Amino acid sequence: MKYADGPTTSAEVVVDAPAERVWALVTDIALPAKFSSELQGAEWVAPADGPAVGAWFVGRSCHPAVGEWETLCVVVECEPGRAFGWAVGDPDDPSARWRFDLTPEGDGVRLRQWMQMGPAPSGLTPAIEAMPDKEERIVARRLSEHQGNMQATIEGIKAEAEAAGG
Repeated sequence: MKYADGPTTSAEVVVDAPAERVWALVTDIALPAKFSSELQGAEWVAPADGPAVGAWFVGRSCHPAVGEWETLCVVVECEPGRAFGWAVGDPDDPSARWRFDLTPEGDGVRLRQWMQMGPAPSGLTPAIEAMPDKEERIVARRLSEHQGNMQATIEGIKAEAEAAGG
């Protein structure tokens, strides 16, 4: 898979909690830092103070291979109890897209986190340009890292949502 193909990955889990409780957790932009090995924190950019289409936030991340960085993100989907998504950088040409989807399942919800690389350049771009013959391995490894952090995040959200109910 090449970066220009817009590769994606996702993780999902069933949460035994009401959608409203899960929604409150997935829209807490700082919460994933509690579970992710890469995301260090996030905060809304004024005048935004919560989830709404068009609201901006800054995410702070750290990776052993590249150090620390910040990304400016904009909320592009905000359907309470159903979908919360954001674009990294320019919403019309992002370096990545991220989304949480909540789907009713029994007395709880199926929580899915999804992400797509590109189409704009990202932190992977210099590595791909330096080693074009290894692009597919670079992309696959990065997708695997994202998937692992996403699984840890949704498992953490599941634990918090279920603990809050009982």
